[in-house]
Amino acid sequence: MWSANPFLQKLYEETVQTHVVDRNRNKEHIKECLIEALGDFTSLEGELQPRIIEKVEYDSYERMRLEVQTCLSLRMPVYMLVPKMRSASPVPAVLAIHGHGYGSKEVVGLHPGGLPNLGVPGIHKNFAIELVKRGVVVVAPELIGFGERKVAATESATDNSCFELASQLLLYRKTLAGLRVYECRRILDYLNELPNINHKKIGCMGFSGGGLIAAFTSAIDERIKATVISGYANTFKDSIIARRHCLDNYLPGILQNAELPDLIGLIAPRSLCIEAGIHDHLFPFHGVQKAVHKLEKIYNSQDAIHAFTYDVFEGGHEVSGSKSFNWLVDSLAV
Repeated sequence: MWSANPFLQKLYEETVQTHVVDRNRNKEHIKECLIEALGDFTSLEGELQPRIIEKVEYDSYERMRLEVQTCLSLRMPVYMLVPKMRSASPVPAVLAIHGHGYGSKEVVGLHPGGLPNLGVPGIHKNFAIELVKRGVVVVAPELIGFGERKVAATESATDNSCFELASQLLLYRKTLAGLRVYECRRILDYLNELPNINHKKIGCMGFSGGGLIAAFTSAIDERIKATVISGYANTFKDSIIARRHCLDNYLPGILQNAELPDLIGLIAPRSLCIEAGIHDHLFPFHGVQKAVHKLEKIYNSQDAIHAFTYDVFEGGHEVSGSKSFNWLVDSLAV
């Protein structure tokens, strides 16, 4: 009887009820609230100063690794996969955002040390390679806190620095999600400087924690035309609140203005595909169903239901790609 559960349940119910009562909660208002909750990093912006580190040739594509300056005193390593079937005109590009694990190497078919992974792909399914093979340029940034961008050396390659970064950033009224979104938007700035990229045909795909970044980056940056969110779409109530999650999932005060499907719905009327495993233990299926239902309503309200789709597959917390890979490339071809 002394448990905090009833208090937290009541707090959630009363807070979410205000979403119905407040008639001023239009799209622009929710977008402004999301931007405020993420935190502002624009004052730290510097020149991009891109620099190529390495180039590796494969049968059907070239893999480059480069670094760009996203903030003053902060540089980001990025893999760029370029198909060898070059077009005379600029080609579409996709921002491929990894989730928790050992960083961007995990989506481009490499082991943590940089050697090729010739075995069975992990839960990311090498999705950057799958996309470049379909003829688009793919850019895979290394999110801060993972891989080679951890705060300090750790014993395991899959360890991360999310808690150290997120907890400190909160002291500055900033969030780790906000920093990651900001850095991904700087990569979009870089893509807009490249003459071989069709700047009107830029897509985004993110998995798990990368799905969070894909969702929020796409929500606030309309340069992204089509988005795949894999292993993340849900409700705060059924996923983030229901179990212990990484601190990078939490945005101060966001529930006072929107549930998670409302935030993802900011992408409308642009193209959106939700991918989810029925047996995902981190983002459970009943929460996925609620999110999809709300997103269908949002897209219907904007006469854009044709731009929304989803793929529920027999699997767990992992990328599928059975529908999403071709859907994303086809959406950018239009």
